[in-house]
Amino acid sequence: MRILALVPGGIGDQILFFPTLDDLKRSYPDAQIDVIVEPRAKGAYRVCKFFHDKSLQLTAFDFKDRNGLADWGNLLGIMRDREYEAVLSLGQRPSVGLLLWLTGIPQRIGYAGIGSPFLTNPVSLKTEQYAAQMYHDLLRGFGITTPCPELAVTLLKEDIQWAEQEQKKLGIQESGYVIVHGGSSQMALSKGLDKIYPAANWQQIIQDLQQRQPQLPVVVIQGPEDEALITQLVQSNPNLKLTVPADIGKLAAMIAGANLMLCTDSAPMHLAVAVQTYTIALFGPTDPQKLLPANDKFIGIKSPTGKMGDISPKVVLDKVWGS
Repeated sequence: MRILALVPGGIGDQILFFPTLDDLKRSYPDAQIDVIVEPRAKGAYRVCKFFHDKSLQLTAFDFKDRNGLADWGNLLGIMRDREYEAVLSLGQRPSVGLLLWLTGIPQRIGYAGIGSPFLTNPVSLKTEQYAAQMYHDLLRGFGITTPCPELAVTLLKEDIQWAEQEQKKLGIQESGYVIVHGGSSQMALSKGLDKIYPAANWQQIIQDLQQRQPQLPVVVIQGPEDEALITQLVQSNPNLKLTVPADIGKLAAMIAGANLMLCTDSAPMHLAVAVQTYTIALFGPTDPQKLLPANDKFIGIKSPTGKMGDISPKVVLDKVWGS
């Protein structure tokens, strides 16, 4: 059986989709699954076991780009040529249902709505729940009604070894560490979502951590969009330790080795959940109940105003020391 999945969105959306892939493969162990993702999200599949056992293949398509008829026509041609038996889509636009219908794929699964007439198996969209569960609901279109598995990722041996060497280089292999991700995101800002926690607030939190637990190092993740934030943090605290993982696998391995993850609503937050690292995450305009599972290991702090900067460092520290 050959199955196609259309999964628009970033790295976080792909990780949240992994439980759906797990159950789909459990029900159809011999199936070849192809996933169409945005180019920026392909890196997420470095921590997906099915990508490495070759039972899953990726195709890149920029759903967010200003695609012309030729672009959509090329995508449609790919989907038709591969003769899929079933397709499921996370997209909720009416045009998505039409696109799936034009493929001629016999079994077409998506969320019920305006595009439902083009689907063979529409599924109710329940947006009030954890996003991984919402994606997993699509499997009802296959008649699969098992509970949603927990988020999980597969770490490559080379990524684990890199993390061990990084911990040794930073001098934290014996002490353990708190890992911090500031959450700078130009993609979120382009959508009008403020997910950046101010550097001054992070400085207060880090200083308090170091004063109370001087033997527990604080490691800050430096991503490609975090230069300004990192510069401010290092200026106020030259003893900070920085890590610059080259890919999602190495980032996940570093998070897995931490005693505690402090972060904003971001892709690293989902990695922390997947590797079961105790996590305290900050939320501005988004809802922690939809983006974190109901588990005492993962605590979401929601801004009272919807603005990330209005979360008091004291509130964060109360959660850290209270837990």
